[in-house]
Formats: sequence, C-alpha cells, structure tokens
Amino acid sequence: MNDIPFDLVIRNGTVVTAADTVVCDVAIRDGRIVALGEALSHGHREIDATGQFVLPGGVDAHCHLDQPMGPGLRMADDFETGTRSAACGGTTTVIPFAAQVKGESLRAAVDDYHKRAKGRACVDYAFHMIVTDPAKTVMVEELPSLVEEGYTSFKIYMTYDDLKLDDRQILECLAAARREGAMTMIHAENADCIAWLTEALEAAGHTAPRFHADARPSLVEREATHRALSLAELVDVPILIVHVSGIEAMEQIRWAQARGHKVFAETCPQYLFLTEKHLHLDGFEGAKFVCSPPPRDEANHEAIWNGLATGVFEVFSSDHAPFRYDDPLGKKAFGECASFQCIPNGIPGLETRLPLLFSEGVLGGRIDINRFVALTSTNPAKIYGLYPRKGTIAVGVDADIAIWDPNISWTISNSALHHNVDYTPYEGMELRGRPITTILRGDVVWDDGIFSGSAGAGQFLRCERPQPARPARP
Repeated sequence: MNDIPFDLVIRNGTVVTAADTVVCDVAIRDGRIVALGEALSHGHREIDATGQFVLPGGVDAHCHLDQPMGPGLRMADDFETGTRSAACGGTTTVIPFAAQVKGESLRAAVDDYHKRAKGRACVDYAFHMIVTDPAKTVMVEELPSLVEEGYTSFKIYMTYDDLKLDDRQILECLAAARREGAMTMIHAENADCIAWLTEALEAAGHTAPRFHADARPSLVEREATHRALSLAELVDVPILIVHVSGIEAMEQIRWAQARGHKVFAETCPQYLFLTEKHLHLDGFEGAKFVCSPPPRDEANHEAIWNGLATGVFEVFSSDHAPFRYDDPLGKKAFGECASFQCIPNGIPGLETRLPLLFSEGVLGGRIDINRFVALTSTNPAKIYGLYPRKGTIAVGVDADIAIWDPNISWTISNSALHHNVDYTPYEGMELRGRPITTILRGDVVWDDGIFSGSAGAGQFLRCERPQPARPARP
C-alpha cells in the first residue's frame, strides 16, 4: 500500500458524473484526482462527505465580466468579484467574452481581455470571442490564428446596432467556423422587428421597463432562430443558439435536431424562474429584470423544463451580465425616465445558477442529478473544448469539485452573495440544497460559508477545437 499521504481525500460521498453515480472516496494530489475507490489511504486533509453529493465543479460557459461598454456604462463585476461569486456558487470554470469593437481588431480585443483578467480571476477561465466586424483581415488572418491558439468559439449577434451582423456576414462567419473547426454561438433575435416595435411603442408613450417585453415578443426570437438554423444548414456547420427563452424558439431547434443537424441550445435561469410580470414592478423597479430575450410566462417555463429533461438543451448557463441598479453607470445610466431601450440589458446570476437548478430541477424531480451535471459542467466542457480536463470526476483530471448538501434549506438574499451587484433578481426565493465546499484544482476555495480563494489563483485555459465542429457530409 502507498504510504505517501494524498493532499486531500474526500470520504464516503456520492460521486456523480454525467453518466454514473457511486459512493466512494476521491483522492487528490498536486491539483489532480489520482484515485477513486473505497477506503483509500489517508490524506493531509480529509473531508467527510457522507450523505452529500460530490460533483464536478460547474462550468459557466456564458457570462460577461468586465466587458468594455459604451460611454456612460460599466459592468459591476470584474474578474475578481465575478469569479469569487462563481466559486461560492459551486462553479470552478467560467468562459466570458472578448468582444471586438466594430472597425477594430479581434486580436486587440483578446489582448485587452487578458489584461483585464490577469491577476484577478479566482477560478479558471477561458475566452469566447465576439465578432462584430467580420472584415477580410479578421476572417482570413486573425480568426485562424486565434483558433489555433485556443480561442475556439465565438459569438455573433442578430440584434443590437453596435453588434449585429447581416445574413451575408453571418454566412461568412459560419464558413470560417467550418473551415477552422470553431463553434459559433448565436444570439437570435430579429433586429428590424425589434426596432419597428420599439419606435411604435415609444411613439405611443410606452417607455416604461415593462414595454421591453412588448418590443421583443417570442416571434422575433422564433424567426431569428429559424433563420440562424437555415444559414447553418446551408453552410453545413454546427451552431449553438444561446439563451433560448421559450417554446417558439425551442420548437425550431427541436425541428432542426430531428432532421439530424448539429444544433446545440442553451437556456438560463431567468427563463425558468422569472416572468414578464417582473418587468411590471412599480416605478423603475422593472429595470432590474431587463434582459434579452426577456422572461416569458409560466407556460414557457414548462416548455423549457421539458427541453432540459429531454435533451433539446445541452447547456445551462447564467448569462451573467451585471449592472448595479442604484448606479449612474448601471441600470439608471440614462435616468429613471429613460425609455426601456436605454436600460442596459442583463441580470446577475453567476452564484445562483447552480443552486436554482439543483433545488427546483434535481430535488424538484424535474431532472436527475446526472442530467444536472451534464447541463452545468460536462456538456459545456465538451462543446467548448475543455473536456476531460474540466467537467467530470475521473483519475487524471483537474480536481475541480463541488460538494453539495441536499438537506440545507435557505433563502436567496443579495446581502449573502459575493458579486458586486446591489441586487439579485431571485431575492427571497426559498431553495433546498447548496454547495457547501468548492475545490479548485485541489485547493478548497469555499467552505462552510467562508471564501478562502484568492485573486490570481485562476488559470487561463486553452480550448481545443470542439469535437462536433467538423460534421461529416452525407
């Protein structure tokens, strides 16, 4: 028997991956899992996880941290506060966005984002890119070299004036993704429909936060989703539709998947736990819930739950886009009398993503715990080229682990969260189960309500080309 003690041993926990569930010990040395089994040798530190779930650390594959904004706006979370919040919610890897400014270099965006992250991240991180200007030099020179260097996914938008691409530009991006073996993420909403509706609403004096939902009805998401799927079919390349809000877009995705197309889909907590009624709160309070697509209704909630259970969705992300409410650089940047279209889009959710889905999904009987692990850790790691280093519990992989106590009952309160936002849209929600210990590459960074990680401990991750990026032609 090996007499050299392990660095850490987790004893008697219920170890869960996307495929298996087994009670065993987990031994960690030098930041990696080195053994799984019964009655393993002793460790310098030991954790008794009897009656608790031992899960892979969460991978939040869609979040926004310290992203450059337009004049007069600032995101509340930088890499330190955002990733601290992630760790306290059981997430050990985040993938935010290096956003290209129109007319500028994609490479410059990546370089700038590294400067923003350096020495600040408390958990490991990779970068997606955002392509807003697919000029020839970007597509032919910058993108291929960046993909080769480990930035193997990029996002494109079909809405927002400073971000949107037209159909020809989308085709150029999809062709580049196929050629380079990259994954394309698409924000699917019809920009012209939204602009037309917004002008009509404002002309009628309807400018309060609640009219944000009226300007972005389900059909504008449905149409754009269908168009994105059609363009991807034409190029014959996989895509991932981000933050799907309801049944209409989901039906388009299910249709494409049934035809054998490589289509992946993501949804987020706001489309399970918030409704458009939150936008109707008195005064300017509805601004706290402005995000795009907007929250829908309870019938759409049920559809999304069904999609999570049946495999329509492969990824469950936070889409954390943090703006403070009482802040002249946040939700009130243009004043409380400003039109809904001037309210910064996005809500916080890094720390609450996993507990919400665990409580209402796993303990609520809507999905099993293996599906939970797949949606929140394994699948995003696979799709974005981080698996098996991230997203599972196995010998040889990074010791990123979250230990969950399913018996804890607690109430979400912003005062107990660790982001830099002055509110949470889930304030007062009563949940069951939460991560009580988070381990990043063998180091305990969150334990019994105390954060013990540090800025700069997180490492940048080079992503491999995702496995489904080169579909075979029939």
